[in-house]
Amino acid sequence: MTPQDLSRYQVPTEAGVPLPEMPPKDGVIAAEPAPLIDEAPADDASTANTAGYQVPPAREVSRGGRRRPRLRDERITLAHGAGGTATHALVEELFLEELRNPALEQLGDAGLVRAGVERLALSTDSFVVRPLAFPGGDIGELAVNGTVNDLSMAGARPLALSAAFVLEEGLEVEELRRYARSMARAAAAANVQIVTGDTKVVEHARGDGLQITTAGIGLLDERVSLGPHNVRAGDAVLVSGTLADHGMAVMVARGELALEAEIRSDTAPLNGLANALFALGPALRWLRDPTRGGLATTLNELAQATGLAVRLDESALPVRPEVAAACEILGIDPLYAANEGKLIAVVAPERADEALRLLRAHQIGAEAAIVGAVAPEPAGMVALDTSFGGSRIVGMLVGDPLPRIC
Repeated sequence: MTPQDLSRYQVPTEAGVPLPEMPPKDGVIAAEPAPLIDEAPADDASTANTAGYQVPPAREVSRGGRRRPRLRDERITLAHGAGGTATHALVEELFLEELRNPALEQLGDAGLVRAGVERLALSTDSFVVRPLAFPGGDIGELAVNGTVNDLSMAGARPLALSAAFVLEEGLEVEELRRYARSMARAAAAANVQIVTGDTKVVEHARGDGLQITTAGIGLLDERVSLGPHNVRAGDAVLVSGTLADHGMAVMVARGELALEAEIRSDTAPLNGLANALFALGPALRWLRDPTRGGLATTLNELAQATGLAVRLDESALPVRPEVAAACEILGIDPLYAANEGKLIAVVAPERADEALRLLRAHQIGAEAAIVGAVAPEPAGMVALDTSFGGSRIVGMLVGDPLPRIC
């Protein structure tokens, strides 16, 4: 989808209805929770037409509402770590219920807190990828980039990281040194330092070689106030590059696919791209990196949080041919495969073209694309408008087709 193609997206209703005003910047701080979508002004934002990007026309699709996830399992399964419906049930029905507080209730990739006058983001992530090294990266680089990216998607500038290592007895010291050096290179590339850490050792065959947990703290950028409460019908949806690279790279590294073409992980720090988009100010509504569960699951989270729909243009989705081939062999939709160096941005329609230029000005954003828009229907869902003129619902990931991917 190019900016010129967007003229076909129009709403068959009155034009010129203004978008609701943005909530105050302080609304993103957990101690002052952001308004829910039903607290937004009652203006019919779905009728807003603006130059450059407009709401896609509604097509006939099946309708349905969001059901609260239910934790019905008596034991943990791999699906609980896949980022899909089972993960959401575990988080909302167990962890949120037991640990509930205003900051955690936001269920973001980073918690937002105050320290005096400063507004901070705090994030943590564990990495259990198998194998430990794969084309394009390894567990060390992944651990740094993952936390840097979570902070950046919250609208923060990463300041410092911590790292905790669970080592298995028998792991070669030189192999561990390689991963430590990889972490150092990744931290330097992201302009952060690892300032503290911890190490534990477990018995042979009980730790999968190496597991890493990183945590990070960042300073929220005053230019933006990101969150689903900002999103309005008519906003443009962009991705910063090709989809499913990381998930397929790891699968190939496991020896499960015999492909001539090399597929490399996209693991990369996104703070540079995010900082470029922060220049859009309030026109930048929401950011997220589509890791476990992929683009489809991440956008379903947005749709459910806002009560709006996300409509994707199938022909605009960037997927490398070799990645598409690997997905087809495995029977995996690239919309559900993990990414570790891509972001999704929701931007006010009148600034979509500018956002696209900002992304493409960076090396890791050179293949950025506008892939869809927020729309009023089907409420709480993601719809894919196909090249054949039809439309289908794209639900949240069910099960775990790609275990231990990060």
